[in-house]
Amino acid sequence: MTEHPPITWIDNPRARTIEHSQAVDEFFPSGISRETRAFHSRIPGYTVSPLKSLPRLAAMLGLGGIWVKDESFRLSLSSFKVLGGSFAMYSLVKSKLGVKELDIFSPASIQYIREKLGDLTFAAATDGNHGRGVAWSASRLGFKSVIYVHNKTSQARIRAIESNGARVVVIEGTYDDAVRQVNEDAQKHGWEVISDTSWPGYEDVPRWVMQGYTTMFSEAQEQLAAQGIIKPSHVLVQAGVGSLAAATLGFYAQLFGPGRPRSIVVEPDKAACLFKSAEIGDGQPYSFSGDLDTIMAGLACGDPNPQAWRILWDTTDAFVKSPDYVAAKGMRVYGVPLAGDPFVVSGESGAATLGALMFIMQRPECAPLRESLGLDRQSEVLLINSEGNTDPTYFRRVVWSGRHPVPDAYTTFDD
Repeated sequence: MTEHPPITWIDNPRARTIEHSQAVDEFFPSGISRETRAFHSRIPGYTVSPLKSLPRLAAMLGLGGIWVKDESFRLSLSSFKVLGGSFAMYSLVKSKLGVKELDIFSPASIQYIREKLGDLTFAAATDGNHGRGVAWSASRLGFKSVIYVHNKTSQARIRAIESNGARVVVIEGTYDDAVRQVNEDAQKHGWEVISDTSWPGYEDVPRWVMQGYTTMFSEAQEQLAAQGIIKPSHVLVQAGVGSLAAATLGFYAQLFGPGRPRSIVVEPDKAACLFKSAEIGDGQPYSFSGDLDTIMAGLACGDPNPQAWRILWDTTDAFVKSPDYVAAKGMRVYGVPLAGDPFVVSGESGAATLGALMFIMQRPECAPLRESLGLDRQSEVLLINSEGNTDPTYFRRVVWSGRHPVPDAYTTFDD
């Protein structure tokens, strides 16, 4: 059997011609990250997640620095997703109440919300982390939640959602089927859907979700500044529907305009809806068909978020798709670092970008990509470890037992 190459990429030269993106201005107006940061800082238990440096790995790969925003520490939920779900929930409640400010987690505000809006139920579709964040946020407000998952979702992720007070509904099909089903059922039952992807008539909440993610980068900029770095020169970000990627690149495009970092969006090759959209190249988002059977559960999405696609089409320098063994390698490298580099606990979706970066820097066939993006010893590269060990059984199979090894044809001398 012929193994898929670790890196398949497509350049997006169009992004380099756009100095100011209308989509970025629309979805990430100036000041939005300050607003989201102020909200998140009021959440009980909020702390800034670590920004970890991997200097020895950077030197091995011929880079100036590798910086990892480690979201495995976020509010004890092991994922960044709660940032988007909580801010969207907050914004939705404010909208329903017709108020501009609200300390949503205070006992007085919770009482006021219940008096004015009644007994709300929040709903979401998820591969695990988003649903867990929505359930956690709803429980902190004393509201119910119902979370839809597809039938390949691991029991560990289901139990984590249930432990935050949600009722979990398992459906046949994929994540995209779960999105459609929860929306249909929410209309019947009067639930409030908190989704990270949009569709006609449902656009405010996904925008708020993306905006909520920008707290990560507000934090990261402060942490980089403490190291004397104005901004990363490059950002690699993983993508499912594209909302995290859009938040990442939208934040930096709004802050730095044409001087924004060079960017690579990384997807599983079995769920590469954004890569397919870029490959068609007419500016429209396209669905990726198939069973989306990838170990990167948080990225197993066939339908792009149309809002996110508008931002990514304007700001992404290269789209990359990679097989599962690339993410598996990233997990193992994070878990067994070079002497002196910090240990990082990273799940399958969290490690996709580190695995991709290593192959990009070490494979000779990736030289044109390195050259076009200027990846060299002056580069300061930002990665997001988007999740920790959210499925312990599968994590051990990859890290302990070596599931999804790198094929011999694609190992390097350093391996």
